[in-house]
Amino acid sequence: MQYTVRKGDTLQKIANRFGVSVEAVRYCNPGVVGVRLIPGQMLSIVGSLRRYEIQPGDTLDFIAQAFNLAPERIAAINHFSDGMALEPGKVIALPPSQPDGIVRTDEEYTHRNLAHDLAALLDLYPFLGMEVIGYSVLGKPLYAIRLGIGEKEVFYSGAWHANEWLTAAVLMKFVENAACAYARDEWLDGYNVRQLLDTFTIWIVPLVNPDGVELSVEGMDPCHPFYKEVLDINGGVCNFTGWTANVRGVDLNHQWPAGWEEEAKTSPDRPSPRHYGGPTPLSEPEAQAVYAFTKAHDFLGVLAYHSQGQVIYWGYQHMEPPESRAIVQQLQVLSTYQPVRTANSYAGYKDWFIQEYRRPGYTVEIGIGVNPVPLEQFDSIYRQNQAVLLETPLLLDKRWDEPSKQQD
Repeated sequence: MQYTVRKGDTLQKIANRFGVSVEAVRYCNPGVVGVRLIPGQMLSIVGSLRRYEIQPGDTLDFIAQAFNLAPERIAAINHFSDGMALEPGKVIALPPSQPDGIVRTDEEYTHRNLAHDLAALLDLYPFLGMEVIGYSVLGKPLYAIRLGIGEKEVFYSGAWHANEWLTAAVLMKFVENAACAYARDEWLDGYNVRQLLDTFTIWIVPLVNPDGVELSVEGMDPCHPFYKEVLDINGGVCNFTGWTANVRGVDLNHQWPAGWEEEAKTSPDRPSPRHYGGPTPLSEPEAQAVYAFTKAHDFLGVLAYHSQGQVIYWGYQHMEPPESRAIVQQLQVLSTYQPVRTANSYAGYKDWFIQEYRRPGYTVEIGIGVNPVPLEQFDSIYRQNQAVLLETPLLLDKRWDEPSKQQD
């Protein structure tokens, strides 16, 4: 069958819809599938989809519910337009059944995925909370999810860098699993989730850099409002898989007033795909939103998720409190990630948090290899981090003895 590429499509997402491999899509479309997909492009799909004959009275939602599918997946495969009436007797294609749960972890995770999953999770688990803490350069809302009702607060964040979108999937799958355990009053990974979330509130901003993630995953076309600027920044190349900055070419994790001037000495002095810290600290709306959100709360500590390297950075200029070392040693046991006191860099979010509050802050680097970390690593990454995400509030709230004399 023929499939028309839509905005937001990737090879992996199309392959998932039709229950075939990415390699099969490439094989059926030699010379058509290049660095990125173009909306309107026609692809040939060969695979064994289920078929369904529309019955009188059928609606898209009814069919989706009957086959445990998302309505938009059925609509996408059959090229249904919004509000289109279903014609009795017409045979439509049905995509493969969805994996268990709401949050898909087998495809690139963008702002579209986040908005869809968040709406579904809020509907299923009304005790979850959500705030829009600001907007990206292109006006995408920055969502903060509230997990728990306790007075003691901690903060997790992810997808600071454009090609590190897998961190957002990790955090969203954690939200789903923890919310499910809370609703059912079940334990998760050995933790009493009901007790944990009645004592603590975990705030999560899973996708700090939505414009950059969209650019890295989907590319852009000439209609993009920053088309010329972004293309110039990227040296005229349309492959953005190595892009880490926001859409204005500013690295959101080099934006923070903690040694920003020092970091600027060795960073690009103009917009760049990577490492440019901006004209001033906190020049970008995404960084401003996280800054204001942090200042409005009293977080015991923070985790900032990045990739890759399987390390946890835990210090900044010896300003971190004594318990930071003991906490990271416990996180090492849970994750197997190597503790490293400093990355020999400045101007990161956890650097600023440590400097500003003298409380524990950690940068967690998931995965191995190069960014974007392959989707095949998701399951092992999640197993390494679920207990970290559950245990961190308890560690931050613990009364620690005097630190040991052990060397760095």
